[in-house]
Amino acid sequence: MGKKVKKESTSPCKETFEALPVVGKTPATVVLLLSSPEEDILIKACEAIHAFADKGDENKVSLLGLGALEPLCQLITHNNKVVRRNAFMALGIMATNGDVKCALNKIDVIPLIIEKLSLEDDTVIHEFGTLCLASLSVDFVCKVKIFDNNGLPPLIKLLSSPDPDVKKNSVEIIFNLVQDYKSRGAFHELGGIPPLLDLLNSDFPVIQILTLKTLHSITTDKDACSAFREEHGFEKLIDILNNTEFSDLHAEALQVVANCLCDSETVELIHKSSGLTRLMEFVLTSNMPEIQSSAVKCITRVAQSAESRKLLHDQNVEKVLVELFSVADVGVKTSSCQAVAAMSFHVPSKDCFRDLGAIHAVVQGLSSESYGLREAATLALSNLTHNNKDNALAVYEAGGHEILVQQLCESCSRIVANAAATLGNMARVEIIRCSILSHGAMQALLEPLKSTDTQVLINTTQCVALLACDAEARAELRRAGGLHPLVNLLRSYHKEVLNNACFAVNVCASDKATAVDMCKFGAVEILQEVNQSVNRRSNYSNLAMTALLNSNLSVKYSLAGHLASTDVISDGFYDAGKACAGQRILSLEELSKQPLNQHRPVIVVNTENTDKKKEDDKQKNESKPESPTEKSQKVMDDVALQALIKEAKESILLLHERDQYVALARLVSEAMGGAVKMEKLHEFPWVLHLSEIKFQLQSNVIPIGLIRKGIYCHRALLFKCLADCTGLTCTLVRGEYNRAWNEVLLFDGNPSKIGCSLKPCRFIIDLMHQPGNLLAANTTAAVQYQTI
Repeated sequence: MGKKVKKESTSPCKETFEALPVVGKTPATVVLLLSSPEEDILIKACEAIHAFADKGDENKVSLLGLGALEPLCQLITHNNKVVRRNAFMALGIMATNGDVKCALNKIDVIPLIIEKLSLEDDTVIHEFGTLCLASLSVDFVCKVKIFDNNGLPPLIKLLSSPDPDVKKNSVEIIFNLVQDYKSRGAFHELGGIPPLLDLLNSDFPVIQILTLKTLHSITTDKDACSAFREEHGFEKLIDILNNTEFSDLHAEALQVVANCLCDSETVELIHKSSGLTRLMEFVLTSNMPEIQSSAVKCITRVAQSAESRKLLHDQNVEKVLVELFSVADVGVKTSSCQAVAAMSFHVPSKDCFRDLGAIHAVVQGLSSESYGLREAATLALSNLTHNNKDNALAVYEAGGHEILVQQLCESCSRIVANAAATLGNMARVEIIRCSILSHGAMQALLEPLKSTDTQVLINTTQCVALLACDAEARAELRRAGGLHPLVNLLRSYHKEVLNNACFAVNVCASDKATAVDMCKFGAVEILQEVNQSVNRRSNYSNLAMTALLNSNLSVKYSLAGHLASTDVISDGFYDAGKACAGQRILSLEELSKQPLNQHRPVIVVNTENTDKKKEDDKQKNESKPESPTEKSQKVMDDVALQALIKEAKESILLLHERDQYVALARLVSEAMGGAVKMEKLHEFPWVLHLSEIKFQLQSNVIPIGLIRKGIYCHRALLFKCLADCTGLTCTLVRGEYNRAWNEVLLFDGNPSKIGCSLKPCRFIIDLMHQPGNLLAANTTAAVQYQTI
């Protein structure tokens, strides 16, 4: 056997595989190549995808469907720089498509892009990485991801990139980010304002406009605005405004200027650097209406504080604004009116505008077809005429009040509110007030009183109060049907609306007929509820209630049970008995129409001479049926009361004061059944007597003169009526259980004698048991008379 010989191992072939040129004829093939381990293939595949995607959105969507997105997102972190660059190019181009962008939102690619922007110095990667983020940053969730992944620092750094595309993309991303307040603050703290301001010098308008838009957002932050000012940003903006070659940037620049003028401290600093002067010059030299309008809006922004208004006044801003009224453009006139309205809070400016003829120009704006101009003009006039009689007269002389009355019927609530405010201001001048009323103002105010807009209601109710200061104006409001909606406003839970409505009711209630109508609409009951509320009651509501009751003594007596000596009973007064809180007190007309019932009668006072009326009645057709109103009037006729008044005047005229009261008391007692002893009071047939009168009249309402058997409440009412008619003074007080009495003030003895009291004393007049007896108030006898 021979020995085994060990086989020598075969050495591997040292020949390399000959390079195979790869040709991808379809997108699907190229997408497959994105998974290749070969760097050269990856480079060419990414390059091919970039070229294919750059041809249009259809190609981008096709690549998305073939699954190109995820491998590309992985390749942007490849070790090979060329692979990374080409992958960024392909990804950046594809991300500009909406469908691709939505798909990218689901892939956590943002941290990878931000990381490469921070580390790479390749301009191409910067360009396409920022292009990708620019597309994604429109979405809120992506903006949050960019911010949370510390994306602002590299983006701020890239603002200084030598490549304009990188600058454009970076500022676009920053613009999207700073729409959120957190990013605005962070951008300023990271020192982003200086490199951003440098972009204003760019040769590319798109970069300049994006920069101005970004500055507009950033300068809404107070601290950022201060940093912007410290970097002389305002001066750079004014330089742009004064450069006619940059007219396409003026609109955006003015929006940033407006933010810079947000507080008086900033305005003061800008003023010291002649910034306001340069702004005024720009307003006058610009010949583009939309730019002029924007510039005037900046002035309006400045005029929001008293200090700034003074600075503008010192710069003769009134003259600038008045000159702008000659511009035909509606937008410029609208902005000018808004600026006039703002400056009119400065008292010297009000007079300056009048002297420069601005009021006539603003009045002309009232007739414009533009709602915006009409609204601005009415606001300007409202502010100009506030506490300024001369301006009110200037508006009147320009015929503005007539147009303002017409504008109370506008559909735009702001115009109506401003018109009502202006008319209210002007109504403080008597001659103007009369002219306003002559143009149908009360009728025009009817619809605004029904408005649901709070400011319209505030201004309208105030206007009503200022116009309704004479009887004719109140009668016109009553005829127009304005009382019902006015009373309804007393239900408002808005403090200022309620107070103004109460003020208007207070003014209108000085007229008796108006007060009665408002009571019919429930004003008293509503005000009772208001005055019981801790949160709603006020001095206005108390005054309104007092005014209503003082002009409607019947309601006052029913509610309060007391008439003062200054409350003079007149025709139409009626006693319907004590009313409960919240209970609506029916009018005399309503009570007269009720069918006969078992309740206590309503006692009415009517001193009117009916002779003429009777003659007129004879001339009527006797066959004509009697209307309810005629029946009610017939019941109200009270010849007996007229005779008593005449007798009272004749019998007490020459007597001394004390004797007058005694004689009047005896006259009342005789007219109502004579003296009745206390112990015989229960035998006095007053109830049966009143029932007989009610049955005879077929009415629950009884004229007081027909009562021949009356007790305390009837006699006290008659005494008050006769006293008021003869010039004597006394109160009327309701007690419990049909008790009522009169209280008078008399000197206890002869005040001319030494030792007699010079202070009058209060007495209760006995009309029931010892007629004419004067019972000192609070004595046992007086208390016995007042109570059971």
